[in-house]
Amino acid sequence: MTTTADLHTLTGAYAAHALGEAERHAFEEHLAQCPACAQEVREFTATLARLGSAEAVVPPAELKARVLAGIGTVRQLAPASSEPDQDGAGRRPGRLARQWPKLALAASVAVAAALGGLAYQQHDQAEQAKAEAAVLQQQQARFSTLLTAPDARTSTATAAGGVGTVVWSQSLGQAGFLASGLPALPADKAYEVWFNDEGTMRPAGLLPGPDGSLLLAGGIHGAAGIGVTVEPAGGSAHPTGAPMMLLDFT
Repeated sequence: MTTTADLHTLTGAYAAHALGEAERHAFEEHLAQCPACAQEVREFTATLARLGSAEAVVPPAELKARVLAGIGTVRQLAPASSEPDQDGAGRRPGRLARQWPKLALAASVAVAAALGGLAYQQHDQAEQAKAEAAVLQQQQARFSTLLTAPDARTSTATAAGGVGTVVWSQSLGQAGFLASGLPALPADKAYEVWFNDEGTMRPAGLLPGPDGSLLLAGGIHGAAGIGVTVEPAGGSAHPTGAPMMLLDFT
């Protein structure tokens, strides 16, 4: 039997739709009577929504679609005339008509070469997109594990018009950060996340962009929270400026 104490630990799993039917019904009955759990479910639901929209992998256009789109721009040759001359004899094929088989062959070779290069480029792009999708899927799976941990907690803050959410679990010793709507940075700058070890900032990773998610590198034990700064694109060993965002593990 699931006890009331156990039900308090199911907020993340409920928000992630990871409960069985019986456990879900029991938790929903508990949820109606527990404002604290209701608040945690709202926070986890918002975090999951941001996680789902933070990353997107756009597959490359299909080769067929590109070829078909370009067909309308290719000039077509008129058919050769076969009208008889004044004495009734068939006209001698003109120079263009005589050269047509060679021109057609040359055109076929050129098209085949172009399509071969395009196909190679498409394959390379598809493989890259597949690799990015695999990394994203793995990260989302790890985030789901983090979010559904019995002791998972979240904290959210706003800065410069954007929203940042940190998710952490003491039992897993792991934390993740999600950003949404932060200002875009120039190419030579990046958002860096830090563990706040009682005032000493420890690097935890670089955000992929103003909208993105990051599983923080390093254990959370000993950290009081996290901070976010703007650093050079490759990151810094120590913050070069004051944090634009601070979130506590409370």
